[in-house]
Amino acid sequence: MRLPRMLALGASMLVLLSACSTGGGNSQSPSGSTGTPGATGTAVATGTAVATPSGPKPTIRIGSDGFSESKLMAEIYGQALEANGYKVDRTSFGLGARKVTAVALESGTFDLKPEYIGSGLGYYDKTKTTSDPAANAAALQTILTGKGGGITVLDYSPAADENAFVVTQATATKYNLAKMSDLAAVQTQIKFGVATDCATNPVCAAAIKTAYGVDLSTALPLSACDQPMVDALTAGTIQVGELCSTQPDILKNGWVVLTDDKHTQPADNIAPLVRDDLLAKVDKTSFDKILNGVSAKMTTATLLQLNSEFVFDKKDIAAIAKEWITANGPF
Repeated sequence: MRLPRMLALGASMLVLLSACSTGGGNSQSPSGSTGTPGATGTAVATGTAVATPSGPKPTIRIGSDGFSESKLMAEIYGQALEANGYKVDRTSFGLGARKVTAVALESGTFDLKPEYIGSGLGYYDKTKTTSDPAANAAALQTILTGKGGGITVLDYSPAADENAFVVTQATATKYNLAKMSDLAAVQTQIKFGVATDCATNPVCAAAIKTAYGVDLSTALPLSACDQPMVDALTAGTIQVGELCSTQPDILKNGWVVLTDDKHTQPADNIAPLVRDDLLAKVDKTSFDKILNGVSAKMTTATLLQLNSEFVFDKKDIAAIAKEWITANGPF
């Protein structure tokens, strides 16, 4: 369920277009050869070794999807590269939805973008997505090897922005809820709020019914990862709401994310996608180390906190990125 949807946060401001895939993506047949999953991330570099390029470092054109979390990750990767002597072109920050940015990356409009690997894979082939990030990264690499002259999936981060079913602390305590499996026994006593496409989305109603025995046919359809879902949970109109795992409202309100213990939702860890023609112009070993170093230190909890700083503290994305780079670098 992890393609773009708008996330409205705060009283009146739409601020995040989530990676969550309640919408559909274009389905295309993958081509090329698969990469090799790494131990803690995904090392799926392709091609043969090339000589280390000499001369000045190239300007790195970075793009991102239109929502603030994607722009934040693009800014963090960009500032890490700038700290290592690269120039960064931010013209394509916030370019649009995945259907726009995927084409732009393939065509060479920009060189690098942060991607949610489950959603990125689902854009090309919905049948390939799994709850295993290494499998998603490898399958995405298989497809991207044949796109736009070659695109490499670098290591994926521990941070993942995924579909999440959320309850208030009061509801969790009342019904003893900690994981999705706990819902079956109390499903007739609570009201669910789900994405508007839940009935037809293969990882929503059907997947939840099969894995957990929970019937969502009478659930209230709302814009997932959006203010109406937040408002319904706050008001008690629903007791279980579908949000995104890095949505700042979860942190602000102390809500409980129910563990998806049957692994029904696609793993949506974040990884940089880099065009191979750019990698041929840089010292690939040091370049990869910078970006992979950033990814390795980004966790879901950290991303939740950074999103909260943007939404509720009204901090500038560049300032948030700079503070994080300072605290976690050098890379």
